[in-house]
Amino acid sequence: MLMCCFVIGITAASQAQQGGGMKSPADRAKQMQTQLKLTDDQTAQVTAIFTSAAAKRDSVMKAGGDRSAMRPIMMDANQKIQAILTPDQQAAYKQMMADMRAQRQQNGGGGGN
Repeated sequence: MLMCCFVIGITAASQAQQGGGMKSPADRAKQMQTQLKLTDDQTAQVTAIFTSAAAKRDSVMKAGGDRSAMRPIMMDANQKIQAILTPDQQAAYKQMMADMRAQRQQNGGGGGN
C-alpha cells in the first residue's frame, strides 16, 4: 500500500511535469500544508524531502533511468513524509494519493512519457 502511494505520487509528479511543468518542492510542500494542515516545521521537513527526491530523480533521469528506476526514490520520500505526519494527517495523505490515482485513471491511464 505504501509503495502504491509513493508510485502514485511519482506518477502524478511526472504527469504534472508533462502538463506544464512540475511544481517546485516548496510549492508541493505548501500545497500539502494546506491540504493536510501541516505545521510550519512539518512543511519545512516536507520541502527538504521533496528537494532531495527531486535532485535524485533528476540524476536518475539524466543517467537515462526510467520510471522503475525512480520508484525507490519515491518510496523513500513517501516513507519519510509519512513518518512526520500525525495519524490523522497520514489518513488524509493516503486519501489524497488515492484521489490522485483515481483522477489519473479517469483521465486516461497513468502516465507514460
